[in-house]
Amino acid sequence: MILGLHHVSMKTQNDTEYAAVLAFYRDLLHLPVLMESAACTLLDTGSGLVEIFRNGTSAMPQGVIRHFALRVDDTDAMIETVRAAGYRIHMEPKDVQVGGNPAFPARVGFCIGPLGEQVEFFCQKW
Repeated sequence: MILGLHHVSMKTQNDTEYAAVLAFYRDLLHLPVLMESAACTLLDTGSGLVEIFRNGTSAMPQGVIRHFALRVDDTDAMIETVRAAGYRIHMEPKDVQVGGNPAFPARVGFCIGPLGEQVEFFCQKW
């Protein structure tokens, strides 16, 4: 039985990328370090983990996953935080209706992270 999403994993290909990814997720977004080893760092989102490996050997091709979403309490503030830090905004904050019947309201915005990943800031409004 599936109990929930445990983690999202990323690989960096050198120390410079590794430092940039930690600077984004740990320092800018304030995700606390749960565990750190020579191979990887686990950051706690409150409802799952972001796992950052440092053993990639080449750039990762874009796969089938379009993005991952971080649950936030203020989408607009998160977008302004990453914009002020120089990250590209993929989608400005907007209100959406998610799902079918009944749909639930949310406010979403996207940025491009340090490895080219799309990160969604998702504020559920119900």
